[in-house]
Amino acid sequence: MKPGIHPAYGPVVFRDTASGSVFLTRSTVTSEKTIEWEDGRTYPVVDVEISSVSHPFYTGTARVMDTAGRVERFERRYGAR
Repeated sequence: MKPGIHPAYGPVVFRDTASGSVFLTRSTVTSEKTIEWEDGRTYPVVDVEISSVSHPFYTGTARVMDTAGRVERFERRYGAR
């Protein structure tokens, strides 16, 4: 890697505001807010609105659209021409 052109890459805590879950990972994102982690060290914390813990697709609460019913309703209204 070329020195001096890449952002700092280090440990960051992400906090999901929807579910309250937190996880520690590495990222180039920075923040002024900090949090003390379970290991006793202080890390920058980034608040996110949604993560894999609260996203409907990953939690299994995603709704499936009934596209076949929409097509049939359209054909009933306007007729198949």
